[in-house]
Amino acid sequence: MTKKIIAFGASNSSTSINKRLAAYTTTLFKNSVVEILDLNDFAIPTYDIDIEKKEGIPRLAKNFNNKIGTADLVIISMAEHNGNYTAAFKSLFDWMSRIDVNLFQNKKMLLLSTSPGQRGASSVLEIAKYRFPRHGALVLDTFSLPNFNTNFDYENSMITNEEFKNKLIEIIKKINF
Repeated sequence: MTKKIIAFGASNSSTSINKRLAAYTTTLFKNSVVEILDLNDFAIPTYDIDIEKKEGIPRLAKNFNNKIGTADLVIISMAEHNGNYTAAFKSLFDWMSRIDVNLFQNKKMLLLSTSPGQRGASSVLEIAKYRFPRHGALVLDTFSLPNFNTNFDYENSMITNEEFKNKLIEIIKKINF
């Protein structure tokens, strides 16, 4: 049976390296239908109780929530701004929690992160790893790719560092999706 993967980078950057890592990771799964989401297609205002009272929950937050609901596996590559979620992702996260605190809908999840630096956005990855299960994520594993510009080939969209590539492949084998 074919399974559906929803993947996205938790950034609204048009050149998001986290979106690239998430998209690459989906290619390592066999017999899957993949949908790559772009947070720019779900641009919504920062969560505000006054907006919610006046206008309700934005349609785009509901649409994103519905997309998560269609997945058998959710792959999120967490971008890091000042050690935490990006503002674009945090706002979407906050609005979705107003739809249902169980916003990840008990979906299996693989959490990734990358950055140009040596820590590979590991701070935000740790935050997400411990926070998302409180919102219905079944976090199966995590993977961080440090030094993105050194360890990832833009032209061929793949991890070039064999150690990191093999580590990610082993994680995917463990998931047994």
